[in-house]
Amino acid sequence: MAVKYPITVSLTSNSKLPTVDFANIPFGKVISDHMFIVDYEGGQWVNPRIEPFAKMEISPANLALHYGQSIFEGMKASKRNGEPVLFRADMHARRLNVSAERMCMPNLPEDLFMQGLKMLVDLDRAWIPDLEDHALYIRPMMFATDEYFGVHASENYRFIIFTGPVGPYYPKPVKLWVEEVFTRAAQGGVGEAKCAGNYGASLLPAQRAKKAGYDQVMWMDSVEKKYVQEVGTMNLFFVMDNRVITPTTTGTILRGVTRDSFITLLKEWGYTVEDRLLSIAEIADAYWRGSLQECFGAGTAAVVSHVSDITWRDRKLELPPVDEKHRPVGTMLKSYLNRLRMGLEEDQFHWMESCANSGVMDFVKEEDKALLMAV
Repeated sequence: MAVKYPITVSLTSNSKLPTVDFANIPFGKVISDHMFIVDYEGGQWVNPRIEPFAKMEISPANLALHYGQSIFEGMKASKRNGEPVLFRADMHARRLNVSAERMCMPNLPEDLFMQGLKMLVDLDRAWIPDLEDHALYIRPMMFATDEYFGVHASENYRFIIFTGPVGPYYPKPVKLWVEEVFTRAAQGGVGEAKCAGNYGASLLPAQRAKKAGYDQVMWMDSVEKKYVQEVGTMNLFFVMDNRVITPTTTGTILRGVTRDSFITLLKEWGYTVEDRLLSIAEIADAYWRGSLQECFGAGTAAVVSHVSDITWRDRKLELPPVDEKHRPVGTMLKSYLNRLRMGLEEDQFHWMESCANSGVMDFVKEEDKALLMAV
């Protein structure tokens, strides 16, 4: 790839890679060796660099800690024909800037995002798991760095990308509770932005649901509490009457990259796809008529998370077992994306982008290259 930005590269002298059991990786708890950092100062992005993953010193007056100017993305890298590849990374770069605009934060040049991302993944390619349904999870994030406690948008920011190998997010189908008390997002709010506050507000309802024996909550709209929004942190899909229906994005639902990919694939495969308002009453009616065939969440972390049952007030909707016969749509979508990432499907939509030849080695000092050979 063409290298536009001079990114300084400093290598770790103590790789953690030899200590990792790739057959037993707890989701989100193992962090790779390096991270990409760039700072926004004086109205421009400066000092892009890759350095060893480490803790940061932060002031108690940091604005992000007080007023929530913090956004992030979630994406994955895998190996396709032995080379590190990204899935629709350009969409994540664009969505980060949509979140930034809503949170009064500066846009990050997409080419800087992509160059730093590719160099980082290429550098830490040995951290990408080889097992199916495993990947290198990538966490881009941006947060305010000004230090004062007046309510005001920060003038300075830091953008970071770090990574970590992961296994399946939900290893089994999930049980859902229809949440009609708490609300994930309201019209005109920040539901469509991938900001930290959205997730903080979701923790108590999710915790209450888990204590009651459920795995996650199914969010309803904030006004009438009748229209389905998301499940936990994922978009939702329903197969009803041989149609695939997904709740429409009206400003309260995150525009998922996996969601968009599934809609594209389903239409390509000849399915009738409806992107519209969908009420819990319509779902329950389809269940009692025997026409609710599948329900699954869609997101970067889980790809597809099948739903085993949905509890709405005193009604329990139990779905068929998870196999290709009873859940053909969700099973096929997950299999396709996994196979696409591994190079077993043709990349007809040009969704995969290689990180090879990122140019990262051009920025590594000759005396430091021996550190890579030692891993």
